Amino acid sequence: MDITLVVLAAGIGSRYGAGIKQLEHVGPGGEIIMDYSVHDAIRAGFNRVVFILRPDIREEFMEAIGNRMEARFQALGVRWAYAYQETKDLPEGRTKPWGTGQAVLCCAPLLDGPFAVINADDYYGKQAFKLAYEFLSGYRPEEPGRYGMIGFVLKNTLSDVGGVTRGVCEVDGDGDLAKVTETRGIVRTAGGGAAVPDGDGWRQLDPDSLVSMNMWLLTPAFLDGLGARFDAFRAGLADPRKGEFLLPEIVDAMVKEGRATVRVLRTTDQWFGITYQEDRAPVTEAFRDLIARGEYSADLFSDL
Repeated sequence: MDITLVVLAAGIGSRYGAGIKQLEHVGPGGEIIMDYSVHDAIRAGFNRVVFILRPDIREEFMEAIGNRMEARFQALGVRWAYAYQETKDLPEGRTKPWGTGQAVLCCAPLLDGPFAVINADDYYGKQAFKLAYEFLSGYRPEEPGRYGMIGFVLKNTLSDVGGVTRGVCEVDGDGDLAKVTETRGIVRTAGGGAAVPDGDGWRQLDPDSLVSMNMWLLTPAFLDGLGARFDAFRAGLADPRKGEFLLPEIVDAMVKEGRATVRVLRTTDQWFGITYQEDRAPVTEAFRDLIARGEYSADLFSDL
């Protein structure tokens, strides 16, 4: 059975400024964050990778990662494919794609088994991919709506540069996701805690609470009716220039409809990613530290 990693690499990264943030070099050999995610996924047991791109960044993507990654995949016996999130048919006045849900819809014909979905510009850590593989390798067709989500500790996901948006999770007694509250403007406090703007002041958050970083563990059943759901989403927009068809909202709707349950798998690894230009230097330093501690080789794929 194939266990597939789906990499969302079509995002525009509007807050980042010039350049394509998914393709920024952060490793000693010119590696990008995506290299480390693919490495960790293959090491955990994933045997197939699907990259979702915008057609206009294909050439840059192939130069930065695709050409060399294909040679590695061939040597390792890993299958791969590309899917494209088109922007040519967008309504007048809209310039960006429809969001992560539509991105997964674009690669639906390529998915016939369990799969994990990740952002291309996020580092999730080795433990996250081990948990993901263990969960997905237990996929049973008789439980088609049994999904999973990797839950990160809030304090391990904050930026030193600016406020961030996180989906703060509530987990029920069975370890399943009960609710996700999208919370904007979360900052790290001087004492290492977390706070969010609240009126004229700040509301403290539990720094050990779990948050979603858009690492979803899904089955082929997730794709059933996804096209119709997307059509209904578009039809219901008051302004087609705005709005996004997002994975967390789709999963939440399926849970409320009784079509799915979502097991929350807790990881204590440090998350980091590139949201702002100022994030690149600390992310590069973080990978330097991981290599110094022996977590990775300077020749990244030499241990596979």
